[in-house]
Amino acid sequence: MSVLTEETSRLRPVDAVVVGASAGGVEALLAIFKDLPGDFGLPIIVVLHLPDERRSQLAEVFDRRLSIAVKEAGDKEPIIPGTLYFAAPGYHLSVEDDYSFSFSQEARVHYSRPSIDYLFESAADAYQQRLAAILLTGANQDGAQGLETIKLRGGLTIVQDPEEALVATMPQAALDRIQPDYILPLCGIGRLLCELERIEC
Repeated sequence: MSVLTEETSRLRPVDAVVVGASAGGVEALLAIFKDLPGDFGLPIIVVLHLPDERRSQLAEVFDRRLSIAVKEAGDKEPIIPGTLYFAAPGYHLSVEDDYSFSFSQEARVHYSRPSIDYLFESAADAYQQRLAAILLTGANQDGAQGLETIKLRGGLTIVQDPEEALVATMPQAALDRIQPDYILPLCGIGRLLCELERIEC
């Protein structure tokens, strides 16, 4: 029986998952991704706010801890199902209409580059209603506007319960703008990801 039996009637197939996090994000991401099977079929694209003056080792760290394939997104690289992508520090990451990545060094959004809003809004344009978005712990309002755009395009919106978040500012900013499809603790978000992959078609 499904772990989310009462909830799954609201689920619909998606082609990609985007995730945004800031302060406390590494631990939150590990918690929601740790049980994903190696054959998880959806691409997951993550912006985690990091200092941009140095190379990120996020992909290497997560690759050692997870069963799913993990890598840092590359400019002009096509998005491959079953892969977890991390945005590179110092560049905005966007999704193009042909489902490839592109980098930009436009102005910071909410003091951040990469910006969660930048990723979320471009992914909403590319995937429309076949997109799921997850906003996690963080100390600014990046991601709230992007999540609203995804909801307006018919995508699935998921926000970490602010009461559980290490820093509640980011999820609360989203809740101040929209009523998401789900407000869940980290364990519930992890289970929901598995449900999304199960109904993929």
